Formats: sequence, C-alpha cells, structure tokens
Amino acid sequence: MIDYVTSNTWVILIVINYLLALGAVITILLKNINPTKTISYIMVLVFVPFFGLFVYYMFGQEYRKTKLFNRKDISNTSVIKSVGKNLRIKERDLEKLNVALDDKIKLVKLLKASEKSPVTLKNKIDFLVNGKLKFERLFQDLKNAKNYIHIEYYVLKDDNIGTEFLDILCSKAKEGLEVKMTYDDVGSKLSAKMKRKMNESGIEHHPFMPVWFSSLTGKSNYRNHRKIAIIDGEIGYVGGINISDSYVNYGDDARYWRDTHLRIHGEAVKVLQFHFLTTWDFVTEQEIEIKKEYFPEIECDYEIPVQIAASGPDTDWANIMEAILTAINNAEKYIYLTTPYFIPNDQIVTALQIASRIGVDVKLIIPKKADSLIAERATASYLEPLLEAGVDVFLYTKGFIHAKTMVVDDMFSTIGTCNMDNRSFNINFEINALIYHKEKSIELKNIFLDDLENCEQIEYERWIERSKFCKLQESFSRLWAPLL
Repeated sequence: MIDYVTSNTWVILIVINYLLALGAVITILLKNINPTKTISYIMVLVFVPFFGLFVYYMFGQEYRKTKLFNRKDISNTSVIKSVGKNLRIKERDLEKLNVALDDKIKLVKLLKASEKSPVTLKNKIDFLVNGKLKFERLFQDLKNAKNYIHIEYYVLKDDNIGTEFLDILCSKAKEGLEVKMTYDDVGSKLSAKMKRKMNESGIEHHPFMPVWFSSLTGKSNYRNHRKIAIIDGEIGYVGGINISDSYVNYGDDARYWRDTHLRIHGEAVKVLQFHFLTTWDFVTEQEIEIKKEYFPEIECDYEIPVQIAASGPDTDWANIMEAILTAINNAEKYIYLTTPYFIPNDQIVTALQIASRIGVDVKLIIPKKADSLIAERATASYLEPLLEAGVDVFLYTKGFIHAKTMVVDDMFSTIGTCNMDNRSFNINFEINALIYHKEKSIELKNIFLDDLENCEQIEYERWIERSKFCKLQESFSRLWAPLL
C-alpha cells in the first residue's frame, strides 16, 4: 500500500485537488453570483490545479451575512437610538433639500430609511488636497483634543509621518484622554517597539482580522479599507489618505501622490462615530460601553447636508455602489469621476455609457501608471466601450492619483475610501461621505478640473489601434478582475 501511494503520489494529489475543486464549483454555482465572477473562479479551479484551490479559499469564499460578521447590534442601544432619532432630518428640511437639488431627491431616499445612514444637515466641511494639508489639519485637531480620540485606518505605519502621528496619540493618552485605535492587519505595519510604546502610553489598540503573514496576504479578502479619525465627537476625517510617508510626497525622489480627504465638523461625525463603534465592537470581542459623551451636542452654524454611507460584508446592501449608480442615473449635465482603480461592474459601465450617449458630459480620471500592473491592464480592458460611447477618459501623468471622488451636476459630490472596483463594492469595508450642496460640489468640480491640467486624454482612434498583444494582456488581466 505504501509503495502504491509513493509511486502514485502525483496522481493521488491531482484526484484530491479535483474532488475539492468539484465541491468548490458546486458551492459557487449554488450561490448564483455574478456569472463573470463564477466563470473566473471555475476556470482557475479547473485549469490551475492546487493554485486554483488556494485562490478560491483565500479570496473566493463569501462571508456576507454569515456568522463571521454577525456583530453585536449596538444600534439597539438606547444611546444610539436616541442619537439616530435626533439626527433624522425634519420633513421641512428634507423638502428644502429637495428644492435645492432640483427634485433629484432619489439618492437621499435610497439611504434615508436606514438608521445607519441618516441625512445630517448641520455640517461644515473642508476638502483637503494631498497629504501635507490633511496631516497639518489632523495633527492640529489631535493636539487640541479634550476628551477622546478614535482612529480607524487601513494603512498605519510607524515611518516618519506615522511616528509623528502616533507620538501625538501617545502624548494625548498620557494626558488622560481616551485613545482607541484599530488598524487593518494586512495594510498596516507597526514595529514591536511602537506597540510597546502605545501600550505604555495607555492607547487601546487592536488589529482588524489579524493574519499570520501580512506581507503575503495583500489581497486577502474582507479587509477594513476605511480611514476614519474622530476627535471629541465633533470633528471627523474620512477619505483616501492613509497614515504613511507614501501619502506625503517627502523628498524630490518620491513618486508624487495625489489624494483627497475630507474634514467634517458637525452632525455627520456622529454617524462616523457609530461606524467606528461597530468596528471596535468587532475587533475587541468585548462588551463596550456606549457613552453619551461619544455623541455630544455640536454647535455648527453651517448647513451642508451630508450622508455617511458604509458598506461591507456586514451590510445587507452595497450602499456605496448603489449611491454612485443612482447619482450617475440621475445626472443631467455632467459626471466627473476620479478613481485609482477602475474595474467596475456591468451596471456602472452601462450607466456611464447611457449617460454619455444622452448628452451628459462624462469625464473619468485614472492613473497613467497604476501601482499594480494587472490592475492597470484590467482597467484598460474597460475603456474601449466607454470611449466608444463618448466618455472622456484622462490619464493622470504627474504621479499616482489615489483620490476617490465623484461630482454630479453642481449638486452632489462624494468622497471616501471606495474605489470603482469589485473589491470595494462587495468585499472590503468602505465608507464614503455623500454631500448635497451646490457650492461644495462646484469646489470639488474645480479640483477635478485642476487635475485635468496634469492629464493626457485618450483618443479613441489611437486607443483601438493598440497592438493585439496589448489587448491580449488586458483580456487576460480582466479574467482576474472579479478577484482583484
């Protein structure tokens, strides 16, 4: 028997591989997921033995609505219910908002029914272009904190800017402030020395879904891609800029990193606080006290309607993708979209094509050179049908553009952590601010137009003449698009 096994080891392993692959294929088929995604996984399982199983078990299992993400429902606590009730926009204010948006209120209604995404009115917001400005404002707010600081980031590194950030947090914790921090275990990198310093200073910190070898699992599923900072429940930050030197443009030899973040002072911070607490509840696996101090009364003389949309494996709906799709479908004048990764689903592609064909000015900015070759090639495979429909596609040439923004018709804009790809729409934990304000939408539009100065436009006639080898690379990369 031993001799038989020894002499037929390879055959036995192949049989075991395909038995497991068969089980995986049946599971995939029963889920009735997107056919393109289904075919991608089946092809990998069938044609790439062993590696295909690894890819599926690392990236392909769907945990949405399963026990892994069945967090305690802190929305049922009395404090959260009271906050949600007070945040709900009054009907007369909703009507005012309706008029301001030229009756384009569908987007608000899409998320209005959710206690987790109320439309908040009393807000002052500032767009922060690039890391230097973001960190200047954030560090000043952190130093001025009086009661507590809550932090949730995908990338947190103890490099130059990260050490400065963490030193401020340690200092505030030593002063007696409550400092809670969670960071994604794949995206972040903290030394043992820094973790000891944080512990000694009194910072409470937890990694999100720890992994054994974070350097080998950069695309592992269900990562916390959110970037949230909350100071005293009054000031909040959300957007694309993580805590790392890569985002600050240090030195002349550094690759220029173009990004956008958002600072909020007002009621919308309470919604950011709610989402931070749900994450904290998950990472600590302990009963947490929901304090009234987490949701203070905020004095704000500005009226900028802001809605916080969050999505992830723990939400019933793909809230951010649905909000973006609804905004595109309701556009009448223009759609200006910036994203570092454009690997969209069919709904988004079709909506952009239709918008352009009916006369909406659709402009898209993507990086000329991405930080992932396969993502860059996959993105290229989606451009021809958009160009054919009249969409203007621009390649950012100054460096790498990481901003995730969209502005529509001088009345709606969004900024946050969500890329235009399957991973952001369906897999990772993401969070975006939806802004319903004419002046702020125009401000973000002007930032977009400034970025066009550092772009080159793709010409349809030249694009379709690229080599067959280039197109083959794109088509092969696109097969992996649902997995990226």
